[in-house]
Amino acid sequence: MAFRITGLSPEPFRHLYGLSELALAEKGIVRRIVEPDIGFPDRIEMREGRPGEVFLLLNHLCQPADSPYRASHAIYVREGAEEAYDEVDKVPEVMRTRLLSLRGFDADGMIIEADVVPGTEVEELIDQLFANPEVAYIHAHNAKQGCYSGRIDRA
Repeated sequence: MAFRITGLSPEPFRHLYGLSELALAEKGIVRRIVEPDIGFPDRIEMREGRPGEVFLLLNHLCQPADSPYRASHAIYVREGAEEAYDEVDKVPEVMRTRLLSLRGFDADGMIIEADVVPGTEVEELIDQLFANPEVAYIHAHNAKQGCYSGRIDRA
């Protein structure tokens, strides 16, 4: 079954780009510089940060549904990211290299299917979850830290 993975829109984050450390701190946001061998997965462009790039670590409402599964968690956004990842039948490398938790939600924002899978095998689980016609969309999270990774829809 064809699927579409999308990163977050940059729009809700643009006003944060270039703010002072104090202004960010007042919003509970931390600016980080990417160091070698430390993962900074950008949630807009869906790629790993490169050494020296500037990222914002902030809380994001990843599941806004008015249900018991409404949720937020920490995410990284590359400061200055402007183009959201949007691909059909292509899994970004930032997902491939992690253990993922996939959560299948129905139209009411309720989890009805979920499982954990290595990123190298994610297509099989996507197909399995979408085999249930009640699954309206899937959220991918990094299984270890729990961070929101991306949204998966039927294409």
